Amino acid sequence: MRLSIITVCRNVAKTVLPTLKSVRSQTYADLEHIIVDGASTDETLHLCQEVGHKSMVIVSEPDKGIYDAMNKGIRMATGDYILFLNAGDSLPSSDTIEGVMALCRTEQTRVGAPYMEPAPAVIYGDTDIVDTKGHFLHKRALRPPESLSWRSFKKGMLVCHQAFYVRSDLARETPYDLNYRFSADVDWCIRIMKEAERKGLPIINSRQTLALYLNEGQTTQNHRRSLMERFQVMRRHYGLAITTLMHLTFLFRNIRKTLHS
Repeated sequence: MRLSIITVCRNVAKTVLPTLKSVRSQTYADLEHIIVDGASTDETLHLCQEVGHKSMVIVSEPDKGIYDAMNKGIRMATGDYILFLNAGDSLPSSDTIEGVMALCRTEQTRVGAPYMEPAPAVIYGDTDIVDTKGHFLHKRALRPPESLSWRSFKKGMLVCHQAFYVRSDLARETPYDLNYRFSADVDWCIRIMKEAERKGLPIINSRQTLALYLNEGQTTQNHRRSLMERFQVMRRHYGLAITTLMHLTFLFRNIRKTLHS
């Protein structure tokens, strides 16, 4: 099976090297690295061309925002699966992709199955938070559940976007909703899993750390706007009552954490 890794970026010369190097180091042969660049004016494109994977595809042009660029990457992808890996984020080891693709093949050819099982809709895993030098800081606060469905995300985005491998046919049928500016990734993951349930496709837990996420932080303004938009996403999928209850639970948990810190 072929994997398409998509990196959406703009002026990321200071952070993109770990991403490029981790993709280039992968032992899995059948992959492509798609760079969707928003017309960078720094050294981003030069670094991609110099350090990038041998099967790298680069497009650099203005876009309508990060989720428009992600949709563009999905349309460009030739792989059976898609993974989004942001600039600064990386893969934990050189055989990470090898392990994920082996798991996918195993699920399709389970011992004793009377016929070839359908390829999983999603393969997911855990995420480690790292600093700019790639040093481990801590596990991601929200941890993946043993069994994942679209209902799981009412407790928050339990699986990081960078640890969420999706069948490309589902991704093409379910593009990002450009009405959202900050939380379309949450909405996208939920809709992908809804589609998996509708089609009876499995969602597989790798039980491995699949991504290293760069801890950059957000501006206070964008963080607040993101939280407000995420509330609307969750309300759309889970209803107002459940969404309000879950957010009150989050608030109470944060207050307790602050008091005990």
